[in-house]
Amino acid sequence: MSGDAKLLIESHTKWLLEEVPALKPLKLVVGIDLIGRGDLQQFRLVLPDVTVTRDIGTEARIRVEMRREFFNLMVEHGAKSADWREALHDGKLKVTGVQQYIRLIAQVIDKQEERDRLKRQTSRRHAQPPPSS
Repeated sequence: MSGDAKLLIESHTKWLLEEVPALKPLKLVVGIDLIGRGDLQQFRLVLPDVTVTRDIGTEARIRVEMRREFFNLMVEHGAKSADWREALHDGKLKVTGVQQYIRLIAQVIDKQEERDRLKRQTSRRHAQPPPSS
């Protein structure tokens, strides 16, 4: 699934915003650098309307850098916010820029993941049959 990077960025960003709805109102410009074999593709992602253009994104507050093959793989497998966090931790994804924005996004994602964990635990408890006497 090596499709058009612009469309992949747009569709996956919308999907991630559905996963973490608290990020939807965030007004932010993100620069995305996809590094290929001897090639660098640069994109500008504008939130909240999720507009992607092929541009350097000089006014970007956050810049995301990764290998194009890695990006394709993550999108193909429907990577969730936790997968992107793991990629960041493993060094497959590099995020630079205004630290306040980066911390804010991380906190919002942490809270959403905690809510999802609690929902799963609650639904499991209610799904189990009551103990028989």
